[in-house]
This record gives sequence, structure tokens and C-alpha cells, in this order.
Amino acid sequence: MSSYSVIHQCQNHGVQLRYTFRLYPTPGQCAVLARAFGCSRVVFNDGLRARQDAHAAGLPYISDGELSKRVITEAKKTPQRSWLGEVSAVVLQQALADLNTAYRNFFASLSGKRKGPKAAPPRFRSRKDNRQVIRFTRNARFQVTAGGKLRLPKIGDVKVRWSRRLPSEPSSVTVIKDAAGRYFASFVVEAAGEPLPQTAAEIGIDLGLTHFAVLSDGRKIGNRRFLRRAERRLRKAQQALSRKAKGSNNRAKAVVKVARAHARVADARRDFAHQLSTRIVRENQAVMVEDLAVKGLARTRLAKSVHDAGWGQFTQMLTYKAARHGRTLVKVDRWFPSSKLCSACGAVAESMPLNVRSWACPCGAVHDRDVNAAKNILAAGRAERLNACGGTVRPAA
Repeated sequence: MSSYSVIHQCQNHGVQLRYTFRLYPTPGQCAVLARAFGCSRVVFNDGLRARQDAHAAGLPYISDGELSKRVITEAKKTPQRSWLGEVSAVVLQQALADLNTAYRNFFASLSGKRKGPKAAPPRFRSRKDNRQVIRFTRNARFQVTAGGKLRLPKIGDVKVRWSRRLPSEPSSVTVIKDAAGRYFASFVVEAAGEPLPQTAAEIGIDLGLTHFAVLSDGRKIGNRRFLRRAERRLRKAQQALSRKAKGSNNRAKAVVKVARAHARVADARRDFAHQLSTRIVRENQAVMVEDLAVKGLARTRLAKSVHDAGWGQFTQMLTYKAARHGRTLVKVDRWFPSSKLCSACGAVAESMPLNVRSWACPCGAVHDRDVNAAKNILAAGRAERLNACGGTVRPAA
């Protein structure tokens, strides 16, 4: 199993990508990794506690360098934290780097410098967290061996299931253990843009629940409903978990079974989004999609279906794949009346309830609701690209 995602776009059309591959550590390596996860978590929590105590006492904010000295360098010399020396120092330093980043995001959010949702203050990490993470940078001298294994300091050579080659030398690797007990290595690499051959095709996409996506050329992509289809299996696993005694080994095994069932659903949904987004980006020079308020829709009675559809994941994939392959992606304003606007004459209907799947305009045109919306999204995206001002936007015939 592998996947990749973009971190950010670099200059000269290059991108920083994150490639993720499955790891298969031995039982001994699992024990060493567990120790590394624990040490990283302790350093993070010690740093957070030190800053919280300083704030409560009215003392100045502890600098990054001073914090590293306190919770790593000096802590290793004490009997209570001497075991921190059993893991790579880079793992501990990266744990503090994560804490420092969390604080910077929190302060920037308070001051209004950070865009997007408000960032909460850092919270303590728990050994019961569903996801355990450690990170190695180039300073740790990790490497991929000639035999294809991942050599990690103080851990050893870990078996990797490679499904593709890395485009360049990785700058860091993050080792992840998920709720299902699976291990992954996530490499950060610099990759040049890979422009695809130019094409005249452009497409508008209307996302929905009846169909996952309806395209402006009339094609309809079915909604796979991954979670709904797996509900019976998930319910049985959850019921088996509820019957196990708290704290027992059988309960721990049941927890992993539930997590694995959910992981299969998430993997299937992600694979579907990857395949569809890749196909759309390859076939079209420009892609127009509605900028849906997914978080708002997830607070309605349709929340379960909205989460199951995975629109946010899909549009994120479209965004970074378009950037990498030299395509244009335009997000149309969510308040644009794509469903109520006649794509033939430009008239706007007074109302359009969700149960209305087709409608006739006074001009004589009969519309499939979703195809009409996709055509309008295509036209609005074209207009936005051309910086059109005023007038009625109509799709090309």
C-alpha cells in the first residue's frame, strides 16, 4: 500500500511531495519503535508542561533553545529521564519542533495573522492516541539500503513494501503507527513539476450525494457509499468490542479489529478519490469545481453521508495534482446559484428544492438538475479565469 500527497508548491513549478509506504517491522523492532514513540511523547508533554507552568507563574515564555536544554539535554542526566538516551536525539528534537510549531500557529491565530480556522493551544499527547508518530530528518542519517530496507538509527533495517520509486532523495521520514496497528513510512521529497500534454478539454464538476460527481459533459460518477456498505460489518465489530471486559487483552484485540474495519473503509475511499482525480486531471486542461462548505454541511442531518462522500479529500487531490501537472483548477463560489440558473438562457428559478431532479425553464429548455449545475460551474469558472465583470455567464454551446 502506498500513496502520495502534496505539502506545498515550490518555485519553478516544483512541489514538495509526501510519499507513504507500508512498513513491516519485526517484533523486536516494534518494541524499539514503541519506546521511541513513548520518548517522543514524554518530551513533547514535558515541554508543554514547562511552558504552561511558566505561564501560570507569570514568568516569560521559555525560548525554543532553553526548552530543548531543559527537557532533553539536562533531563537525560537525571535518573527519571535517563532512558531518553536510548532513542535517536533527532526524534526528541522533532517532538519539540512539533510543539514549537503548534505554539506559533496558536499565537498567529490569536493575533489574526493565521488564515483559516482558529488554532487551539497544544494539548498533551496520550499513549492511547490512535496515531503515534516519530520523525527523522537528514541529521539522523536515515537511509534506504541497497536491499530496499529503511535503515533507522537505533532501530535497524525495517522492511518496506515499495510500490514506486522516490523521485528524489527524501529530506525526512515520518514513521507512523495507526489505530489498526499498521506501520507506515512517510517520506518528504522535492519533485519537479510534470506538465501533461496540452489539451483543449475543460470540465465542470458538480459534487453531490445521489451521484458523487456529475460532469458538465453529462457523465455521472456514482456515489460508492463506502461507509454505508460497511455498516453491518462495523456494527458487528463494535458489538463484539462492547462485550469485552475493560482492560482485558480480548478488549485490546477487539479495539484493533474495529480500527482495521474503519481503515479498510478509509483506504477504499482514498483509492477511489485518487483514481477519479487523476483521470479528470489527465483528461482536462482546466477543471472547475464548486467550493463547498463541507464543515457546515457536516453539521446537518446529512452529516454521515457528507463524511462518507469525502468531497474535501477529493478536491484537495484535484488541487495538488493540477498544480503538479500544469493544469488549471478554479473553485467557484459556494453561493453561486448553479442549480437554479438556466444554462441555456441565464434565467434564475425562484426556488429549487432538493427533491426536484429535473426542471423546465420558461425558455423551453429542460434540464437535468445536476448536469445543468455542472455546466453552470464550468461557465462560472471560465468567467473567473478571464476576470469577466458583469453580464450573464452562460456555458459555451
